[in-house]
Amino acid sequence: MSDNFRKILEANINYSKNFGNKSEFHAPPRRKIAILTCMDARLNPSSFAGLQEGDAHVIRNAGGRASRDAIRSLVISYKLLGTDEWYVIHHTDCGMASFTNDIMVKNFSSDEEKRILKDDIKAAKAAKELDWLTFKDPAESLIDDVKTIRENPMVPGYIPIYGLLFNVKTGRLEEVKEANEAGEVVEVTT
Repeated sequence: MSDNFRKILEANINYSKNFGNKSEFHAPPRRKIAILTCMDARLNPSSFAGLQEGDAHVIRNAGGRASRDAIRSLVISYKLLGTDEWYVIHHTDCGMASFTNDIMVKNFSSDEEKRILKDDIKAAKAAKELDWLTFKDPAESLIDDVKTIRENPMVPGYIPIYGLLFNVKTGRLEEVKEANEAGEVVEVTT
């Protein structure tokens, strides 16, 4: 058992002692919001967005990108669990801006001649087929992701999609106007 594994179990024992009425919470979030953000360990959406357990759905992946799976989760959040407001939050100094698809592919295939294991060859092939969703500018990727979500035919036009950039140096959320414009409500329900 690793030290981290042991610490997680110990922390959970303490957490469960103060669990209180949380067993009465329901899957639909109280504030009816969903947040798509990066998995970066410096980001704590509960803290920077003032959330408590049960307030929101938080979907995280590398870069906070509007991948197929992220959109799937957002649509489930809306269609089955009632969210009616979405936030896409990227951040400054994101690791996804520090490499490209080609670099990822090279990481898997640079020693291809030396590879003897089938699993290594399969991994290199899979890496070539995957779009790693890298980017250079977090604000531009944020705008692209909000547009990608807005343009998805499963996403209703009456859900506002907000685009924010978290500054890892100041802890501030900064509005990205062009992202918010792309995520504006385009149809109103009657």
